Amino acid sequence: MANTAQARKRARQSVKVNAHNSALRSTLRTAIKKVLKAVEAGDKAAAMISYQENVSVIDRIADKKIIHKNKAARHKSRLTAAIKALKGDAPVMLAKKAAPVKAKAAPKVKAAPAKAAAAKPKAAAKPKAAAKPKAEK
Repeated sequence: MANTAQARKRARQSVKVNAHNSALRSTLRTAIKKVLKAVEAGDKAAAMISYQENVSVIDRIADKKIIHKNKAARHKSRLTAAIKALKGDAPVMLAKKAAPVKAKAAPKVKAAPAKAAAAKPKAAAKPKAAAKPKAEK
Protein backbone atom coordinates (compact mmCIF):
# COMPACT_ATOMS: atom_id res chain seq x y z
CA MET A 1 0.00 0.00 0.00
CA ALA A 2 1.08 3.58 -0.57
CA ASN A 3 3.04 5.13 2.32
CA THR A 4 2.98 8.83 1.53
CA ALA A 5 0.12 11.22 0.89
CA GLN A 6 1.41 11.77 -2.63
CA ALA A 7 1.45 8.04 -3.36
CA ARG A 8 -2.07 7.60 -1.92
CA LYS A 9 -3.39 10.41 -4.13
CA ARG A 10 -1.62 8.94 -7.15
CA ALA A 11 -3.25 5.55 -6.47
CA ARG A 12 -6.69 7.20 -6.29
CA GLN A 13 -6.08 9.05 -9.54
CA SER A 14 -4.83 5.98 -11.37
CA VAL A 15 -8.05 4.11 -10.53
CA LYS A 16 -10.12 6.92 -12.05
CA VAL A 17 -7.92 7.25 -15.13
CA ASN A 18 -7.94 3.48 -15.68
CA ALA A 19 -11.75 3.41 -15.57
CA HIS A 20 -11.95 6.31 -18.04
CA ASN A 21 -9.45 4.71 -20.45
CA SER A 22 -11.27 1.37 -20.26
CA ALA A 23 -14.53 3.09 -21.21
CA LEU A 24 -12.85 4.74 -24.20
CA ARG A 25 -11.34 1.43 -25.36
CA SER A 26 -14.81 -0.11 -25.13
CA THR A 27 -16.18 2.74 -27.27
CA LEU A 28 -13.45 2.05 -29.84
CA ARG A 29 -14.29 -1.65 -30.03
CA THR A 30 -17.99 -0.87 -30.36
CA ALA A 31 -17.32 1.57 -33.21
CA ILE A 32 -15.25 -1.03 -35.08
CA LYS A 33 -17.92 -3.69 -34.53
CA LYS A 34 -20.62 -1.39 -35.95
CA VAL A 35 -18.69 -1.03 -39.20
CA LEU A 36 -17.92 -4.76 -39.36
CA LYS A 37 -21.58 -5.60 -38.81
CA ALA A 38 -22.54 -3.36 -41.75
CA VAL A 39 -19.84 -4.99 -43.91
CA GLU A 40 -21.00 -8.49 -43.02
CA ALA A 41 -24.57 -7.51 -43.89
CA GLY A 42 -23.27 -6.89 -47.40
CA ASP A 43 -24.73 -3.41 -47.88
CA LYS A 44 -21.91 -1.27 -49.22
CA ALA A 45 -23.75 2.04 -48.82
CA ALA A 46 -24.69 1.33 -45.20
CA ALA A 47 -21.14 0.17 -44.47
CA MET A 48 -19.71 3.38 -45.93
CA ILE A 49 -22.06 5.54 -43.86
CA SER A 50 -21.21 3.56 -40.72
CA TYR A 51 -17.49 3.92 -41.47
CA GLN A 52 -17.77 7.69 -41.91
CA GLU A 53 -19.61 8.02 -38.61
CA ASN A 54 -17.18 5.87 -36.66
CA VAL A 55 -13.83 6.92 -38.12
CA SER A 56 -13.94 10.08 -36.00
CA VAL A 57 -14.33 7.93 -32.88
CA ILE A 58 -11.21 5.95 -33.82
CA ASP A 59 -9.24 9.14 -34.48
CA ARG A 60 -10.42 10.81 -31.28
CA ILE A 61 -9.31 7.85 -29.16
CA ALA A 62 -5.93 7.77 -30.92
CA ASP A 63 -5.51 11.52 -30.28
CA LYS A 64 -6.04 10.88 -26.58
CA LYS A 65 -3.28 8.23 -26.77
CA ILE A 66 -5.54 5.44 -25.57
CA ILE A 67 -4.29 3.50 -28.58
CA HIS A 68 -1.30 4.24 -30.80
CA LYS A 69 -1.91 6.27 -33.95
CA ASN A 70 -0.54 3.43 -36.10
CA LYS A 71 -3.05 1.01 -34.59
CA ALA A 72 -5.85 3.45 -35.41
CA ALA A 73 -4.56 3.74 -38.96
CA ARG A 74 -4.38 -0.05 -39.26
CA HIS A 75 -8.00 -0.44 -38.12
CA LYS A 76 -9.20 2.25 -40.54
CA SER A 77 -7.23 0.70 -43.39
CA ARG A 78 -8.65 -2.78 -42.80
CA LEU A 79 -12.19 -1.44 -42.51
CA THR A 80 -11.78 0.54 -45.73
CA ALA A 81 -10.41 -2.53 -47.52
CA ALA A 82 -13.35 -4.61 -46.34
CA ILE A 83 -15.80 -1.98 -47.61
CA LYS A 84 -14.04 -1.71 -50.97
CA ALA A 85 -14.14 -5.49 -51.35
CA LEU A 86 -17.94 -5.44 -51.21
CA LYS A 87 -19.54 -5.85 -54.61
CA GLY A 88 -23.11 -5.26 -53.62
CA ASP A 89 -24.91 -8.17 -51.98
CA ALA A 90 -22.03 -10.55 -51.22
CA PRO A 91 -20.75 -10.30 -47.62
CA VAL A 92 -16.96 -10.28 -47.14
CA MET A 93 -15.19 -11.35 -43.97
CA LEU A 94 -11.96 -9.75 -42.77
CA ALA A 95 -10.48 -13.17 -42.01
CA LYS A 96 -10.43 -14.00 -45.74
CA LYS A 97 -8.22 -11.00 -46.42
CA ALA A 98 -5.43 -12.36 -44.19
CA ALA A 99 -4.67 -15.38 -46.42
CA PRO A 100 -3.24 -13.45 -49.42
CA VAL A 101 -0.71 -11.71 -47.16
CA LYS A 102 0.99 -15.04 -46.46
CA ALA A 103 1.22 -15.77 -50.18
CA LYS A 104 3.10 -12.51 -50.80
CA ALA A 105 5.81 -13.40 -48.29
CA ALA A 106 6.85 -16.56 -50.19
CA PRO A 107 8.53 -14.86 -53.21
CA LYS A 108 10.91 -12.96 -50.92
CA VAL A 109 12.33 -16.25 -49.66
CA LYS A 110 12.89 -17.52 -53.21
CA ALA A 111 14.86 -14.39 -54.15
CA ALA A 112 17.58 -14.98 -51.55
CA PRO A 113 18.86 -18.32 -52.98
CA ALA A 114 19.12 -16.76 -56.43
CA LYS A 115 21.50 -14.13 -55.08
CA ALA A 116 23.54 -16.79 -53.31
CA ALA A 117 23.75 -18.85 -56.50
CA ALA A 118 24.88 -15.80 -58.45
CA ALA A 119 27.58 -15.09 -55.88
CA LYS A 120 29.09 -18.61 -56.07
CA PRO A 121 30.40 -18.38 -59.66
CA LYS A 122 32.22 -15.16 -58.80
CA ALA A 123 33.90 -16.82 -55.86
CA ALA A 124 34.79 -19.86 -57.96
CA ALA A 125 36.27 -17.70 -60.72
CA LYS A 126 38.62 -15.98 -58.30
CA PRO A 127 41.74 -18.14 -57.77
CA LYS A 128 42.55 -18.84 -54.19
CA ALA A 129 45.99 -18.04 -52.92
CA ALA A 130 48.02 -21.11 -52.04
CA ALA A 131 48.88 -21.52 -48.42
CA LYS A 132 52.46 -20.37 -47.82
CA PRO A 133 54.59 -22.65 -45.69
CA LYS A 134 55.86 -21.04 -42.52
CA ALA A 135 59.52 -20.30 -42.46
CA GLU A 136 61.44 -22.18 -39.80
CA LYS A 137 63.78 -20.33 -37.47
